[in-house]
Amino acid sequence: MKQVLRRGFSEIVVETVPDPVLSSGQVLIRPFYSLISSGTETASIHQHGVLKAVADNPSHLRTVWNVLSANGPMGTFAELKARFSAYAVLGYSGAGIVVAKHPSISDIGLGQRVAYGGEGTGHGEAIAVSRNLTARVPDPVSLDQACFTTLGAIALNAVRIARIELGESVAVIGLGLVGQLVAQLARCQGARVIAADLRPERAALARQLGAESVLSGGNLRQQVVSLTEGRGADCVILAAASKSPAVAESAIELVRDRGRVIVVGAVPLELPWLEMYLKETEVRMSRAYGPGSYDPQYEKQNRDYPLPYVRWTENRNMEEFLRLVACGQVQIAPLITHRFPLEQASEAYRTILDPDSASLGVALEYAAAHESDPLGSYRPQNKVALPAATPSAPGVKRIALIGAGNIAKWAHLPALRKVKGLELSVVQTSIPAKAREYAERFDAATATTQLQEALADPGLDAVLIANRNPRHASDALAALEAGKHVFVEKPMALTREECAMLARAQYKSGLVLFVGFNRRFSPFYRKLREQIRRRSGPAMIHCRVSSPGISGSYWMADPGNGGAILGEACHFADLFYWLLESEPIAVAAHSFPAELADPVGENNVCSTLRFADGSIAAFSYATAGSPACAGERVEVFGPGLAAGVEDFKRFWVAGRKRHSKSSWFAQKGYDEQMRAFAAAIRGETPAAVTVRDGARATLCCLQLLASARSGQFEVVDLDSLLRF
Repeated sequence: MKQVLRRGFSEIVVETVPDPVLSSGQVLIRPFYSLISSGTETASIHQHGVLKAVADNPSHLRTVWNVLSANGPMGTFAELKARFSAYAVLGYSGAGIVVAKHPSISDIGLGQRVAYGGEGTGHGEAIAVSRNLTARVPDPVSLDQACFTTLGAIALNAVRIARIELGESVAVIGLGLVGQLVAQLARCQGARVIAADLRPERAALARQLGAESVLSGGNLRQQVVSLTEGRGADCVILAAASKSPAVAESAIELVRDRGRVIVVGAVPLELPWLEMYLKETEVRMSRAYGPGSYDPQYEKQNRDYPLPYVRWTENRNMEEFLRLVACGQVQIAPLITHRFPLEQASEAYRTILDPDSASLGVALEYAAAHESDPLGSYRPQNKVALPAATPSAPGVKRIALIGAGNIAKWAHLPALRKVKGLELSVVQTSIPAKAREYAERFDAATATTQLQEALADPGLDAVLIANRNPRHASDALAALEAGKHVFVEKPMALTREECAMLARAQYKSGLVLFVGFNRRFSPFYRKLREQIRRRSGPAMIHCRVSSPGISGSYWMADPGNGGAILGEACHFADLFYWLLESEPIAVAAHSFPAELADPVGENNVCSTLRFADGSIAAFSYATAGSPACAGERVEVFGPGLAAGVEDFKRFWVAGRKRHSKSSWFAQKGYDEQMRAFAAAIRGETPAAVTVRDGARATLCCLQLLASARSGQFEVVDLDSLLRF
């Protein structure tokens, strides 16, 4: 399919990407029209270059430093260079027909006319979107008008937040698309609307659409005071986009004593304290489309809020806006100033960015709008060949990447490039633009959104699984059953059943299943292991890990995705076994209260582990804390031995005398790990990390969590788990 993308920092392109595939709770839509949100979308187009973008947003420098700390100077340079050709999806409001749906969707049929919204949906010829962000379009509403639904829901939520009463005077500042819709909806609520904008033509349009009074330029305060018999506006709704705090300051001037200011536009809030104090002004923020916004359980998992408790959710706001359009209470046609076919998207964005174009509503039109049977004619193409790809050399092992996240981009794929005889052939991920971007950047021949498309390639030798944790086991199983070697990023699995299933599949296939425990290949951890192997008798390990980034809405914090313990602490369960060369046999643990939501209680654990050779480990993992402290510190003590590693950068050992080594940048072992995987699939050496190692780490973490819940010691019996 064709999709509008921003390439680099400012270039708008229309590229061919693989069609999306459905996930649970989603519908697949062929758009007829989509609306360019001139404020939100153009804010991400850096017309004046990257230096100006950094000057406007210094937080970009922190991002660079984070990449530098994690990847070193060469990796950071490669990442910065790639940013100039990276793709970003633009757009989040459109309308079309449903051409496919997940079996869990029962209240929408194929061919149904719908409007859709949601960050990341974009301007493309096929859109996969959750049911909660899909609204049925009433018959009287044309699809070119229905494509305004997302912005309409944003405006409607602002009006609801304002709690407007019949007869109140409401000043709407900023008459772009959202402001024009806010003005009409406030009028529907019974308000006397005073509409203001610097552009006279937009003020005139607001009057045409029902505003009682319009203002453009001049002394707004004096005019509003005059129009409200000296009181000031009961409510001021800021729908403007500005980098100056003057816009918000003017709202405080316009509002009456104990009035309300509602912020829906992007404006800095440097408000005059004294005037707000004297007026006792109430300031409220309006967040997106309404309740459900930014809640992944609502937007992605389709968990609706009960209507008796939350009357107006995102979806119900979308449906109500369409009802108001259908009955003529809100007019859309006068807002559409320009239409462009999808292929001319770059011209559409130039029009929006041109202040002389007098553009307002700019819609993109798709081929489906002119087809006689847009449902029957839809033929998804889930695989795209990249013409620039070069043929594979004889004897090269061809690899498919499954999942396009940061760990693949920053670690695995750069490491793969350095190994002679390995080649990235296919990139598979659920996000169409990401599939193409990673394929282009790392010279793959094919981009696809469908796992089976990748595995069906008869010339493929192996897969590198680096998607989200709940997918690891099932995708690894599918790859083994397709006859492909597997490198799976940790955790290999999240349950006992998945561990046993993969162990059986690997044994039956005889293929390599290699788990991404990179600490085994880190130079400093290898030095630590050398020191431990010289000991006689048991050893004691102290390990402390601080991961404050795994908190809030970050997906890895969610216990449903494995949480921090199964998802990250598994690294250390494997590390302890590898350092000691002894099986863990029991674990005891305590955690924060399980009901603690942020930081998640079960992600914060203190534990002890006992090993078959008598060694013990004290292990604490915290997502509470500060990023200013070291991320991980591992110390080992034995007869005549004390040694440790911190953050992959420092190693020390104290015997008869102490010595240490350090590195400016973390040496995480990814290159060595990939060479070991290559040697294994070529049959040169046994796999350095096996399915048994993956199962051990998962089982150890499962028992750790079980101990924290029960308050009892839990036995770790790997042999029993893998007996088949």
